[in-house]
Amino acid sequence: MGAFVAEVALRWSDMDAFGHVNHARTITLLEEARAELLFTEAKRQGLLGMAEGMVVARVVIDYHSPLLYQARSLQVRMSVRELKAASFIVDYTAYAQEAVATAETLMVPYDLRAGRPRRLTSQERNFLAEWQLEPAKSELGRA
Repeated sequence: MGAFVAEVALRWSDMDAFGHVNHARTITLLEEARAELLFTEAKRQGLLGMAEGMVVARVVIDYHSPLLYQARSLQVRMSVRELKAASFIVDYTAYAQEAVATAETLMVPYDLRAGRPRRLTSQERNFLAEWQLEPAKSELGRA
């Protein structure tokens, strides 16, 4: 299917003393966007298990330009990569007027009652596969 797009409102409290959105708040904004995909959209499609346990195992973010509060919102485009039995990566590009950040999170489904990671169900894998980007033609011949 391709990218999932979420629009996240910026809050006055997201700004720091330098007049732009604080780096840690940017990660929180990406989290809000990810929740729209993994919890809201998944629930809309009948999947409830993701909201019952999903943890971030790694986050990597590159900041490209300051995000200013005047933008009022952040558009976040997300796709899924490296979909495995018990983990997957969510890729993000965050836009105000231009791309302000790119990021990735390694996500692991988690059984809260057992206190340990779990495997993705086939329904969850199918849902996540909808958000994988098609490989570029130049990548098709690579192994």
